[in-house]
Amino acid sequence: MQCVRRQSVRTKSQELLYRAQVKTVALDNMRLLGLEGDPELKFLLDGGDLLKVRSDSWKKTRFYKLQEDCKTIWHESKKTLKSKQTFSIEDIAAVRRGRQTEGLRKYTEAAVEGRTFSILFKGRQKSLDLIATSEEEAKKWVSGLEKVISSMNSLSPQTKTEHWIYSCMRKADTNGDSKMSQKELKSFLQDINIEVDDNYAKMLFEKCDASKCGFLEGKEIEHFYKILTQREEIDVIYGEYAKTDGLMSADDLMNFLRNEQIEDTSQSDALQLIEKYELDENAKAKQQMTKDGFLMYLQQPDGLIFNLAHRSVYQDMNQPLNHYFISSSHNTYLLEDQLKGLSSTDAYIKALVKGCRCVELDCWDGSDGEPVIYHGYTLTTKILFKDVIQAIKDYAFKMSEYPVILSLENNCSVEQQKTMAKHMISILGSALVTKPLGEKMPKCFPSPEELKGRFIVKGKRLDKLEDTFSDEVKVVDEESVTEEEDEADQEKKSKESNSLKLAKELSDIVIYCKSVHFHGFEDSWGKQSFYEMASFKEGQAVKLAEESGNEYIRHNTDKLSRIYPGGLKTDSSNYNPVPLWNAGCQIVALNFQTPCPEMDLNQGLFLQNGQSGYILKPSYLRDKATEFDPTTLTKGPWLKQKTLHVMVISAQQLPKVNERKSSIVDPLVQVQIYGVSADTTVKETPYIDNNGFNPMWNEKFQFDVYVPDLALVRFLVEDYDYASDNEFIGQYTLPFNSLKNGYRHVPLFTKNGDLLSSAGLFIHIMVVDAE
Repeated sequence: MQCVRRQSVRTKSQELLYRAQVKTVALDNMRLLGLEGDPELKFLLDGGDLLKVRSDSWKKTRFYKLQEDCKTIWHESKKTLKSKQTFSIEDIAAVRRGRQTEGLRKYTEAAVEGRTFSILFKGRQKSLDLIATSEEEAKKWVSGLEKVISSMNSLSPQTKTEHWIYSCMRKADTNGDSKMSQKELKSFLQDINIEVDDNYAKMLFEKCDASKCGFLEGKEIEHFYKILTQREEIDVIYGEYAKTDGLMSADDLMNFLRNEQIEDTSQSDALQLIEKYELDENAKAKQQMTKDGFLMYLQQPDGLIFNLAHRSVYQDMNQPLNHYFISSSHNTYLLEDQLKGLSSTDAYIKALVKGCRCVELDCWDGSDGEPVIYHGYTLTTKILFKDVIQAIKDYAFKMSEYPVILSLENNCSVEQQKTMAKHMISILGSALVTKPLGEKMPKCFPSPEELKGRFIVKGKRLDKLEDTFSDEVKVVDEESVTEEEDEADQEKKSKESNSLKLAKELSDIVIYCKSVHFHGFEDSWGKQSFYEMASFKEGQAVKLAEESGNEYIRHNTDKLSRIYPGGLKTDSSNYNPVPLWNAGCQIVALNFQTPCPEMDLNQGLFLQNGQSGYILKPSYLRDKATEFDPTTLTKGPWLKQKTLHVMVISAQQLPKVNERKSSIVDPLVQVQIYGVSADTTVKETPYIDNNGFNPMWNEKFQFDVYVPDLALVRFLVEDYDYASDNEFIGQYTLPFNSLKNGYRHVPLFTKNGDLLSSAGLFIHIMVVDAE
């Protein structure tokens, strides 16, 4: 290979070469996504002007385009490099055509409906409202973005890793000559989160520089890539079972699955995995699996830690509603804190697409006779009640088909309550439950299966549900409403709440969730109907769970209980939901807008059962005669002691927590068990210096778990800091009973609960019955 001297400044020919390479990069990425030659993708790569809408007075034209990496949107004020900004395709939660956000409905006219679309982001970022120059262009933007998002989501972890690494290589290639100097190699390693000393970088470079030219290109870069991405731990496992000419036959793979993954499998099952995951057609024809195919299997759902069978609805959905834990949100309308944060229909959409099945609506009188939703007596922004109901209708059943509970906190006048009822009836139509199912007065709740696709209103009711089945004509006056409040709010609301009256129109659509005060367990057993439910603020609920655990559990075998955060949490922080689930509480409402470990636990519990938002409680939390008390753990069917063995082997492609190029993470892993107090514990690996790309621990832990039905396992990855608190990198939480044995990859989620596309852990799990 002939050596050519490198130049630090591009010549004209180098500039032309660089531009040609940019075009090649785009073509490579189009092929990667399976969209080569797609006209809508080409439209996105060419870009165009869009009108960005923020308010009546702020509507400005911005140029938007998809970058050549096919995963980043770039926008600027003009076609210059000024005001350059980007956002990732992976940060997009949804693309919605038309005037579907409150911003577009408020600040644009109906005449532009066909030209409008919105980009909804994951996390707290507010949606981007845009107007295209024509309806045809709006369609291209929406369809093109949806294609790219879908294609990105369908890529395998291995393909995503290759794509990311080569993107970082191109970024490090500062003069665009497709060659890598030793300096560029060091820069590239920092980009992918590895810090190496100069001697190691030099050794690695010289090992790959076969031509001794002082830079790497072509096959030398491929050699460097293979060294970089080699998974020694996979090599060892594969080598132990690949007994057929250095490859895995179907029998070899079957032995691995039986011995390591503890799966009752057959040769036929092994052949199906080879057909599904093997990349080499020659090996596949011989019914063999290469190391690359084996790694592909381990990175796909079949090889992940979460039980594949639990990704679908697998539980009995025909039991009464109160027999289930229900994914529930508090202050659902907020994107931020509850003092001055933004209220938005986007917040409802974000909660619903995460599987939330109980949303809260704080309703107040608005102008022009239209009720609004916001956090009363604060500076949070207001949104129209009818816009919220429309957004809920549009997105309620995209993630789950099971019922949604509308929890009303009603602070409106009688007239605006009538408007609320009118909007719910007209917008939700036949999906709104306005009378009990069946022809007779029910004695218990209907099931989630019976309520599929339906909406249930939780609120005050003027009379008893039984009265709707009486032949006697009853006249009920609109009466005073006593709101459920924290003590901190009592004084400032007392005057207003005493004057509130309840509209019959609103009362009549409260069927299965009538709000009542809790006056003690004896009173609830003797006087409270099954459909009458109390709300408990967190402090009260935790005290009941700790001091009267068994009584609380028995109460919840027959009634619904809703728990909500204390009113003094102005930062919208959350409480630990686990002790309340242990007490059988169904509607444990959390601030979905607040990233925190408590929300990780919520997401982890509801990861199972098809992310339906309904989890069947264990039998001892559904039995009225149960003796279970999570604080004492007497003998009973709940004691199913297991021993959990975990070996944390390695991690892959951990993201930086600091944007500085020189900042490299020092990762450590915590394995946390949440459940009854006897099971709750944490164990931690040592930290690894300066390696977020492929750190390795091989650290073993053992846990005794007494009540596995109620246990959650959380894997937390942090960046160690000796001078301050460790920084969050990623986490994954799942139910103990959803663990899969064997060698497993663990995906990782961000603080906002979104998947990190390439990052993960590699572990070995073994759950055995305790001796």
